Amino acid sequence: MKEFTEEYLDRMRDIAAARNEEEARKELEEMHPADIAELYQSLDLKEAEFLYDLLDEDTRAEVLMELDEDDRRKLLADMPAMEIAKQVIDHLDSDEAVDLIQELDEEDREEILSHIDDMEQAGDILDLLKYDEDTAGGLMGTEMIVVNENWSMPECIKQMRMQAEEIDEIYYVYVVDDEERLKGILPLKTVITHPSVQKIKSVMEDDPVAVKADTPIDEVALDFEKYDLVVMPVVDSIGRLVGRITVDDVMDKVRESSERDYQLASGLSSDVDADDSIWAQTKARIPWLLIGVASGILASVILGGFESQLQAVSALALFIPLIGGTGGNVGVQSSAIIVQGLANGSLDVKEFGKQVWKEFRIGLLNASVISLVTFVYNIFFIPDDFAVTMSVTLSLFFVTMFATLLGTAIPLTFEKFKINPALATGPFIQITNDIIGILIYVYVSSWLLGMFAA
Repeated sequence: MKEFTEEYLDRMRDIAAARNEEEARKELEEMHPADIAELYQSLDLKEAEFLYDLLDEDTRAEVLMELDEDDRRKLLADMPAMEIAKQVIDHLDSDEAVDLIQELDEEDREEILSHIDDMEQAGDILDLLKYDEDTAGGLMGTEMIVVNENWSMPECIKQMRMQAEEIDEIYYVYVVDDEERLKGILPLKTVITHPSVQKIKSVMEDDPVAVKADTPIDEVALDFEKYDLVVMPVVDSIGRLVGRITVDDVMDKVRESSERDYQLASGLSSDVDADDSIWAQTKARIPWLLIGVASGILASVILGGFESQLQAVSALALFIPLIGGTGGNVGVQSSAIIVQGLANGSLDVKEFGKQVWKEFRIGLLNASVISLVTFVYNIFFIPDDFAVTMSVTLSLFFVTMFATLLGTAIPLTFEKFKINPALATGPFIQITNDIIGILIYVYVSSWLLGMFAA
């Protein structure tokens, strides 16, 4: 791993500006593709393009896939379709090639695919493009060694050698039957220790952990974690082997998903980075900010209808921030726990009623403690106005209960209807709790003040 000091970056900029190919190649030869990608992100486009053109084709392809999507698009924008096909796609595994092509416009995809000479590779890419990118099929690659269960070990080794010439990394040897259905795996240790076995099926490991092609990525990630896997075979609906997924592919997807969820929970309507343009970041931020402004206006309208009570009992106004803040905090806590449970598989949407009942009891305890603390505070510091004390105490109790149940029910409902539940941990839940909390406070206070006045 290489560290890029400001002095080093200035030196690389000078090399690029002087078009010193010899010096640039010398520096790049010593770097890992991931480090080269990091270097590119610190340079402007012209400097990066100069260095990129000096790389051999295999390294170019690796560097390109290490770049973030925006930087990759910039480099690809100046490359002809034929160059992308022959100098990039030809040097990528099928899953990486699909990831790259999915980022392009439909017209560009077709043109690039038309320039791929290897019809088998082009066919594999087209097959993979049919899968949703957030499923196992959209993430898998087709590069793997496959042998038939009825082959002898010598025949198996011969076929493995032939297939291995086209594969960069070998994790397992997969065993299939005559209908291409996955039957087992053949560890390399078994190949070495059983050199003359008559049939592979007698020494293979039966029933390997596999995943169907239409399985969502979240479930695939949980299986990798559960079984401590580095690679997993992918099968179709009738059990035929169609590909394999590696743990690094899953981790990349999980990271991307986590970043999206974090931004969604923070009130960003689209995926943005710190180095995105001012306009792009503004577009991502402004929708929920405007919704927040609208909810604030609505809250002020609600309080306007309560103006006479606020004027008569000014102490009520002091607790408005407490009511809104408590409801928002409680709701976010509840929804965060539910979203986390849905993400790590410890909670199933089928347990809707059970989880709501559990959160109801938790909310009851929290509401009792919060209300009691507020009651004691008011008794000591506002001893002459028992109506205000009871209004705030009861309002906090009901607001806490409502926020707990809302924070539980909303993400579970979102998950049931295939909406990202992370939305329920952000401004959505806070804004809803603010408005409902004010309504509860207004009506409870009006009722109690009227009762005490009578």
